[in-house]
Amino acid sequence: MTHKQLPVPHSATSDPKAIELLRVWAAHGEQHVSLVPGIWKDPASWGIMLVDLAKHVARAYEESSGLEYELAIQRIRQGIDAEWQDATDTPIGKLVD
Repeated sequence: MTHKQLPVPHSATSDPKAIELLRVWAAHGEQHVSLVPGIWKDPASWGIMLVDLAKHVARAYEESSGLEYELAIQRIRQGIDAEWQDATDTPIGKLVD
């Protein structure tokens, strides 16, 4: 079976110190996550990464569908706010080796 994996960015393949931080899959109608929780000492660094990721997603929407960047960011923030207020699921799982 072939998995639909995204390509590794060139800058990551050319940096011997690069490390994958997060992998998110949609499978069986649910979200599945692998991550490196201790990559940064302060969890606030994950917040910075998530905001940067949201900006990348908004730019991708702008480029792929023409949805204006600011509108995409607004919709992403609305989704985040809605999920904080009334979660659609409760993450489960544990650290594995």
